[in-house]
Amino acid sequence: MALEIERKFLVLNESYRSEAFRSDRISQGYLCRQNGNSVRVRIRGDKGYLTIKGPSLDGGLSRYEWEKEIPLPEAEELLLLCGDALIDKRRYLVKCGKHVYEVDEFYGDNQGLVVAEIELDDENESFEKPAFLGAEVTGDRKYYNSHLTRFPYKYWNK
Repeated sequence: MALEIERKFLVLNESYRSEAFRSDRISQGYLCRQNGNSVRVRIRGDKGYLTIKGPSLDGGLSRYEWEKEIPLPEAEELLLLCGDALIDKRRYLVKCGKHVYEVDEFYGDNQGLVVAEIELDDENESFEKPAFLGAEVTGDRKYYNSHLTRFPYKYWNK
């Protein structure tokens, strides 16, 4: 299992779209969420994935993550077990300096929410910030995808 070190930011504008070198539609749901642990099934493009994440550490900056690619038909079947609590989004990949930002543009009940994430090798690693980056929300659970399935963005008091 690998330790994922990730920082998350709100997005100020749509410039990430023109800067992206790739984008994929993602559907995902959660088979289990308990005590900060989660088991997620995801379809990204034409591939399926099963991911297990541990609880957040260091104020939400890091967590253990295990991911395995699974056959697409199996991922489709597992998504059915997730019920209506699904995440639908488009992920844009944007290179900035030596890193790649993953910018998620949400649809459905989370329409209007756009967040950017960057994975780091070390908690203190420096990184360039693109112009579209807004306020940091690392560790704020309301921006976790698993939370968005229960408390969608459309119900937030903005």
